[in-house]
Amino acid sequence: MRTVTDETSSSPPGALPRARPRAAGPAVAALCGLAAAAAAVGAGEAAAAFTRPQASPVVAIGSAAIDLAPTAVKAWAVQRFGTGDKAVLLGGIYTVMGLAAAALGVLAGRRRGAAAALFAAFGGLGAWAALARPQAVPTDLLPSAAAAGGAVAVLWWLTGPTLSLGPFLGPSRRSGAVRPAGPERRRVLAAGATIGAAAALGTAGRVLSDRRGDVSAARAAVRLPPPLHPAPPLPRAVGATVPGLPPFITPTADFYRVDTALTLPRIDPRAWSLRLHGLVDRPLLIGFDDLLALGLEELDHTLSCVSNEVGGPYAGTTRWLGASLPALLRRAGVRSGAEQLVGRSQDGMTIGTPVETLLDGRRALLAVAMNGEALPVEHGFPCRTVVPGLYGYTSATKWLVDLEVTTFTARDPYWVRRGWDRTGEVRTASRIDVPAPFARVPPGDVTVAGTAWATHRGIAAVEVRVDGGPWRQAELAADAGPDLWRQWTHTWTGAAPGTHRLEARATDGTGAVQPATRTPPYPSGATGWHSVVVTVT
Repeated sequence: MRTVTDETSSSPPGALPRARPRAAGPAVAALCGLAAAAAAVGAGEAAAAFTRPQASPVVAIGSAAIDLAPTAVKAWAVQRFGTGDKAVLLGGIYTVMGLAAAALGVLAGRRRGAAAALFAAFGGLGAWAALARPQAVPTDLLPSAAAAGGAVAVLWWLTGPTLSLGPFLGPSRRSGAVRPAGPERRRVLAAGATIGAAAALGTAGRVLSDRRGDVSAARAAVRLPPPLHPAPPLPRAVGATVPGLPPFITPTADFYRVDTALTLPRIDPRAWSLRLHGLVDRPLLIGFDDLLALGLEELDHTLSCVSNEVGGPYAGTTRWLGASLPALLRRAGVRSGAEQLVGRSQDGMTIGTPVETLLDGRRALLAVAMNGEALPVEHGFPCRTVVPGLYGYTSATKWLVDLEVTTFTARDPYWVRRGWDRTGEVRTASRIDVPAPFARVPPGDVTVAGTAWATHRGIAAVEVRVDGGPWRQAELAADAGPDLWRQWTHTWTGAAPGTHRLEARATDGTGAVQPATRTPPYPSGATGWHSVVVTVT
């Protein structure tokens, strides 16, 4: 006689029936995918702390995205988000990663192997991005490998048919006895715990990276020698005293920063060196102490960014301190046929400056300080280049470690490869700072004030007009030199109630009037007259 059995026949008397394991629901599966992504980020950051911060998968992919993005996208990001563009990029990467991870978590409920393979592929993408960086080393793939391994392991654990987790046990409602929690609840609790642990691991990795790369003590220990050639005192009337007008000298903390670095290079000056080579008779290799011993000079200079739209904020004036770059080139002996000097930063950025510009008599520097203090890390510590008359993208190599004298045909620097003008000469610009756009002002006499610059040519005049009427001469503050901006004021008399349009234009030191035609920053700098609309009430 045959005995018929079922799943409950082998259970002890009074035991609950054992249900067949089933896959997590979509919401819980998505959470499991997010936990796997969190594990990837945490493991990647922890591993990057022991290799290089630039090798972090998120940073490596973000850097690759910056390099591969079309020029128009880069320009839009700077104009739209300003100096917050990097935070927006990283936020976007984390958002896309989270959405993809949630989708892979759902996929794992049906095809766990395929979801795990796709997580591993994302790790491979991070490894490729890290190894594709200009200064990559073989160990840069380790953070991405750790990230992929962590993600796959967590996904496999959380989305398995069973999830035994002793700590996540709950009491029976009827008897108070300890009974296993339901599979959905166990997965939710385990995923939450994993996300918390991954966040702690990633934070610890980032903190450790910052501590290992911290150069604040080395920067504080720098003793700047007095300048061999100090800058002359600024004229007393160099700045216009109008509320709302930026100070003539930009505080270092307020100086704009536009670059492609998602992680700041941190260089100990004791280990820093600068190589000058290429089309020179005598290649040079100098250390930081050698640089300070060359004899430093001061330079008051207004630096501006080519990404500025008309009236944009990316300009600032500071007192730089550094060694003469033209003197160093002459010491090396520039050969006939040399056309550009390509500076390379520690993170691989390349910036090209025409040799003819560097040797035409202007005071270009290998700068080590701004406003009396060693360069901040975000502005290029321990050394950067400064060349009056050029936008930063052809003159301002931060975290400088290499200078190559070469030709235009032999090398296209980073921005030139992306279609920007090779020379980078600063366009004449004038900006209305007061009143602010869409300000409401009282009727009668209204003060209009702003700033104008045409570095290395200087500003000879600024004019203002209202509602397309006749141009009126503005009053210029004292002239501190052609390499600096110039502030100006104008009294708008008899301002009547209503909405009005104010415009400003400048004339540079050569007599050329700022053109009216509006052009975008790409490929050689924006042109056009700045205007603001105000309401007189």
